[in-house]
Amino acid sequence: MALIVAGLSHHTASIDARERCAFGARDVDAVLDRLRAMAGDELREVVLLSTCNRTEFYVIDRDVVDERTPSDAVRDPARPVVESIWALLDERLAPLGIEARSIGYVRRDRDAVRHLMRVATGLDSMIVGEAQIHGQVRDAWELSRRRSGPVLNRLFHSALRVAGRVRAETSIGRGAASISSAAVQLARKIFGPLAGRRAMVLGAGEMAELALQCLVDEGVRAAVVANRTFEHADALAQRYGAVALHYEEAWEHLATVDVLICSTSAPHAIVTRAHVEPAMSARRDRPLCLLDIALPRDVEADVRALDNVFLYDLDDLRAVMAATMAARRAEMPTAEQVIDAEVGKYWEWLAGLVAVPVLTQFRAAMDRMRTDEVAHAMRRLGALTPDQRDAVDHLSRSLMNKFLHEPSVRLKAAAANGRGLGIVDAARYLFALDRDEDPS
Repeated sequence: MALIVAGLSHHTASIDARERCAFGARDVDAVLDRLRAMAGDELREVVLLSTCNRTEFYVIDRDVVDERTPSDAVRDPARPVVESIWALLDERLAPLGIEARSIGYVRRDRDAVRHLMRVATGLDSMIVGEAQIHGQVRDAWELSRRRSGPVLNRLFHSALRVAGRVRAETSIGRGAASISSAAVQLARKIFGPLAGRRAMVLGAGEMAELALQCLVDEGVRAAVVANRTFEHADALAQRYGAVALHYEEAWEHLATVDVLICSTSAPHAIVTRAHVEPAMSARRDRPLCLLDIALPRDVEADVRALDNVFLYDLDDLRAVMAATMAARRAEMPTAEQVIDAEVGKYWEWLAGLVAVPVLTQFRAAMDRMRTDEVAHAMRRLGALTPDQRDAVDHLSRSLMNKFLHEPSVRLKAAAANGRGLGIVDAARYLFALDRDEDPS
């Protein structure tokens, strides 16, 4: 068998292509059933991981060995399972005129194991060390359980465990990792813990939603969303348990909120000194944190001159992010060492799972052949003393063990050293160990 991951991600595909190839939770069963129908008996196990930044199929399939060079376990490059995956994605990409194989990748065996562990730990993410991917990997595994099996179950369990180790043993997940989270981190510098604080988000787009989510995660008591299109604000507020306001109502609330995050698409500043100055008079020296994550900026620059007003714009936030990313990247070598160790552990387990039964079957088949040949020789030799019979039997066992020693060692090593589990299947074929399969 072979362990393979095939798919595409932000490293190889545009956002348009990734959107086309994204599968929702409701799609998983149907997609995997279709892949099973397309790939046939080649497909043994499969898990689908689909997020906004990647769509990947993790599969265990029957290894296809080129019979012209079986000792090298050369795989057929046109694997039915991988070709079926490309065909599925091609259907999604057809409107873009793109073939999946041109923007996709395939990882095999140890490389596939390492890839999933890097994905689960956030090392392969657009934002290094992001925490959300851990839950996404776990959810993908759960949604695919009906088509998963012992090999992939162990792999995903190992990947989630190593992700936990990396986050516990390194600081790769610490600090602000997005503009929105950087904004919330700056607010914490002013107020300390934000639980129980009040905040208002001006805007209802993607950045505004990320900011609102960060605020809610911090325990902000009442996040108020204001936007020129009230319906957008109301929809966003309902998703996060916030209160929606009409745009004109926002300014009277400046006196009561602690944090204002601005993320509109207005072509000019919409938060002026005339809006903020009266609110500060009513606040009685309580600080107000203004986080402007819009471009063009939403807040007039001279608002910064007001007492107890702390205004941060995108340049300030990007500086926070840059420092965070530098610190996270510095932790990557340590994280990679943890991953390498876990890859080794998993591969030793898998090698034992696959190679040991084959070795046992191999030696049993050879011993049956030895026993038959010794019995045949005894009949031809005629009357022998017990010592002579023991000597013949001992000679046959000794020769068999010597003949089998090096192949056994190499077979087990080959399965464990990343050269591929195809060598194990090659041994099954060469010595006709699997009588249930057609050796042709």
